[in-house]
Amino acid sequence: MEQCHKYRLQAGDGRRSNNRALALKIIKMNIDFSKLNGLVPAVIQDNTTLQVLMTGFMNEEALNLTLAEGKVTFFSRSRNCLWTKGETSGNFLYVKEITADCDNDTILIKADPAGPVCHTGKKSCFGDEPAKGFIYQLEQIISRRIDEDAENSYTNKLYKKGINKVAQKVGEEAVELIIEAKDDNDELFRNEAADLLYHFLILLKTKNITITDIEDVLRSRHKTR
Repeated sequence: MEQCHKYRLQAGDGRRSNNRALALKIIKMNIDFSKLNGLVPAVIQDNTTLQVLMTGFMNEEALNLTLAEGKVTFFSRSRNCLWTKGETSGNFLYVKEITADCDNDTILIKADPAGPVCHTGKKSCFGDEPAKGFIYQLEQIISRRIDEDAENSYTNKLYKKGINKVAQKVGEEAVELIIEAKDDNDELFRNEAADLLYHFLILLKTKNITITDIEDVLRSRHKTR
């Protein structure tokens, strides 16, 4: 269990360069703390996979401290004090985006978790991590191995061979998938589909394009049809 602590915001807190946009956004939201006697529910969502990680409550001081430190801080109703998630375990929730619902009385925080969020050791308080959304984690892993020039990484070695080799590999995987599609072995088909998607992500990285960029194209097409 995380411990309660008393905090005092120092002059300048909440206006650091990396949190300035969040602070300004919160001001424009005009969060309504009046409905629950000074508290609002806060839903924490994984910034990459969008999995719901946990929920808690914030008062205005907890929200200000969250903005100032860039780490999620809640208000404990049972202990009547502020507590920063991860202060004991080290599994902080690093804030990436904060939005409010249509009534400005509930906060949604997208965060990067530093480790398991639930006290049971699971990533989420709502159960095991689903496969859905893992493609974005994989995209980050691929990018990190390339950016860090990981010496023993197959991904990085292929990337270093250049766009022609990467594109060729995607073509080879696509042909293998087509071949498996004509057979009845679903396990082999799934594996070939995974190979194609994996190499496609490397190709996107080589072109400095993200999977979200592709989603934007698909979404724009959907609106016009």
